[in-house]
Amino acid sequence: MAILSGAFGGLATLLATLGLYGVISYMVARRRKEIGIRMALGADRGGVIRLVLREAVLLLCIGLLVGIGLSLWTGQLAATLLYGVKPRDTVSLISAALLLGAVALLASFIPARRAAADDPMSALRME
Repeated sequence: MAILSGAFGGLATLLATLGLYGVISYMVARRRKEIGIRMALGADRGGVIRLVLREAVLLLCIGLLVGIGLSLWTGQLAATLLYGVKPRDTVSLISAALLLGAVALLASFIPARRAAADDPMSALRME
C-alpha cells in the first residue's frame, strides 16, 4: 500500500509540474510581444527572467495556500482512515510544499530562460 501511495504521489507531482510548465509557457507565449518590447527598450535578460519567475511564484503561493487549506480540511474529514499519521502532520505538509515549490520554480525557469533568449526583433515581427 505504501508503494502504491508513493507512486500516486510521484504521479501527482509530475502532473503538477507539467501543468505549471504548460501554464507558464502559455503565459510567456502570449506575452512574447511585450517581452520583446521590454528587451528592445533595454531590459536585460535577468529582468525578463525575474518578471516571469515573479508571476510563477505568485501562482505558486496562491496554489500552496489553497492546497494546504484544503489538505487540513480534508485531513480532518479523513482522520479515521489515517493510520500512524496525524491529520495535521506539519512535517509532511512542509516537505510537500517545499518539494512542489522547488519543482515549480524549475518548471518556470525553463520558459523564463527561453523568453529571455528570444531576439527582440523577431518577437516584434511576430504578429
